[in-house]
Amino acid sequence: MTLDLEALLTPVVGIAEEAGAGILDIYRRGFEVKYKADDTPLTEADIFAHETIQRGLSRLEPRLPILSEESTDVPFSERREWRIYWLVDPLDGTREFANKRDDFTVNIALIRDRRPILGVVYVPVERTCYTATAQGGAHKRENDGSEHGIRVRDDAGGEPVVAVSSSHGNAATRKFLEKIGRHRLMRRGSLLKCCLIAEGKADFYPRFGKTCEWDTAAGQCLLEEAGGSLTDLSGNPLRYNTKESLLNPFFMACGPAAPDWQAHV
Repeated sequence: MTLDLEALLTPVVGIAEEAGAGILDIYRRGFEVKYKADDTPLTEADIFAHETIQRGLSRLEPRLPILSEESTDVPFSERREWRIYWLVDPLDGTREFANKRDDFTVNIALIRDRRPILGVVYVPVERTCYTATAQGGAHKRENDGSEHGIRVRDDAGGEPVVAVSSSHGNAATRKFLEKIGRHRLMRRGSLLKCCLIAEGKADFYPRFGKTCEWDTAAGQCLLEEAGGSLTDLSGNPLRYNTKESLLNPFFMACGPAAPDWQAHV
């Protein structure tokens, strides 16, 4: 199947913006928080965004299957046959959303041969959008509609900025940070941490905790096109839909100015 990624990008951004507008409306008027079997939060906004994105992507390209955080019951025996598919986190950062913190995003990625080849990360509160396509570079669309290319920074000036989760800190992360030397911490939620590395505002994001494939795919595409990387602890880029479980390994998201983290793992 041949797809024009640049032609797909604009309508995918529109779908993410539509989902984001509904999320923001629910955020402002109030909502109930429920919990799934794995104790992760679920709100009306998650379901609204899932249904909006599912409907929009199905109309855009009916031939492509969709795997979303809110529709994970597709057996591996079926999805392992997918060469190309959409991978979606309708509301990344539900804990931030539920706690009335603004760090939540809408994440849409296109996966081909287990690699992300298109990524869209929309930030509803800021009304900004990060986009990337394979060989097409990484860009940021500001809330005034202007757009510009983004790039990881090559020099941290001796004090790299380490982005860490505002909701998921743990002892392993704290111990690791003690080893890497002088740095500044930036606490943010959702895939914004990868976006900040991609636009040169942070240098490094270590993750020693549970994430799933929809949490990283769009950000990985963005980082790689901006000159950075998102790898497992052996330095291998993450790959998608390779196994029954949709859990990611622990990973490092980096720009060139990141510390020499492999010496401390």
